[in-house]
This record gives sequence, structure tokens and C-alpha cells, in this order.
Amino acid sequence: MTDRKLTFLIVHGAWTGGWSWERVLNRLHAGGHRAYAPTLTGLCERKHLAGPSVNLDTHIDDIVNEAVYKDLTDIVLVGHSYGGIVATGVVERIPERIRSIVYVEAFIPEDGMSFTDYDPEGDYSAPMIAAPEGPVGYLREEDEVWTAPKATPQPSGTLRQKLKVTGAYERVPKKTFIVATGWDGPFGQMSAKYRGAPGWTVRELACGHDIPIDMPDELSGLLIEAA
Repeated sequence: MTDRKLTFLIVHGAWTGGWSWERVLNRLHAGGHRAYAPTLTGLCERKHLAGPSVNLDTHIDDIVNEAVYKDLTDIVLVGHSYGGIVATGVVERIPERIRSIVYVEAFIPEDGMSFTDYDPEGDYSAPMIAAPEGPVGYLREEDEVWTAPKATPQPSGTLRQKLKVTGAYERVPKKTFIVATGWDGPFGQMSAKYRGAPGWTVRELACGHDIPIDMPDELSGLLIEAA
């Protein structure tokens, strides 16, 4: 841990909520840091707010407003999976508040892209999109049992809306991409373009996609390093 007191603002992935980052939050708080992982509108404990008007802009607003109304500055912004799209949009809105950005097994969209562009054969026409079926592949079987009932359908507008990207995230001074090597996912290949790129650091952890659940100790350390 570091003696510096840092501020972390975390964007969770699709079909989940802030609860999935609780283990990491506990570790960051124990180190004296400020850390927030708000649940996005329409998901988990906020599922009663789901509806056709909920889109990607709504989720970007969720995170921007968290920063503005809690007076968060000098932020280490963290995006996991789908949350990388949201985080990219957040930097477009409040770049002056971001000191570092961390993509954890996350999508980094180009201008005009949406989540659906990463799954062109998927059907996202329904108002609500159920979580993908099948085991996630956690390191501990009890985590599979713990997480499975917590998945909630996601408003399709959040997945279909295209994001306007000017490249604001590239202008953040310190950028990190964290890859999980314990499963056959697309993020290792995605991260290849950032290895050795100016301002970028790529880190690996030997676990599945849900790093904050599988390896919270190691991930907390990498987040502090990424600051």
C-alpha cells in the first residue's frame, strides 16, 4: 500500500452491480483511500429503474454525477468489461477530474461504436437483455454460487447506443490495461496494441474475467500502482 490517499471511481460491467467490487472497495478503504463503485441505473439494487429510456448516456451520467456531487477530483477512473465503454464516455465529459484511467478486462470503443459491435451476431432487439448463460469460471466454486443469482437483465439501450469518442482517454497522462490470463477471452488480443505504447502500462493476472471477485488483493495493488 501507499501513504498517498487516492480517490478511485469504479464502473462495473454489464448485468452486475457495485456489489461485485465490494472486496476491492474494502481493501482500498482499509488503506485509507476513497473508493466508490456505484451501481448503474437499471441494474441490481437499481433494477426498479430499468426502462426503455435508460441508455449509455444514462450510465455515463451515473458516474459523472457521482464525481460532481461527491466533489471527486484527481480521480483514478476504473472500468471493467462493459464499464470500459462507460468510462471512456466519462472522460469525454469530465477530463479535468481524471488523473489516471484503468481498463480492467474492458472494451475501449472507437468513435461511433457500441457494445453490440463487439458481439455482431448477438440479438439486442429486446427491451431488456438477459445475462449470458453458463458458468463464468471463477477460481472458487463458492463464488460461482454466490454471483449467479445476482445477475440482472440490462436495458438494451445501454448496449446499443453508439458513443462519441474524441480520444479524451488517450490524453489522460497515465493509462493501464489489466488482462486476465486464466480464460480464453478477447482482452489479451485487445491489449496488444497498448503494450509499449506511450503512457500505457499492461498488467496480467492469472484468473478469470471477473478479476475483482477472483483476485481482489492483487487487483487492489495494481489499482494503487496505476494511480
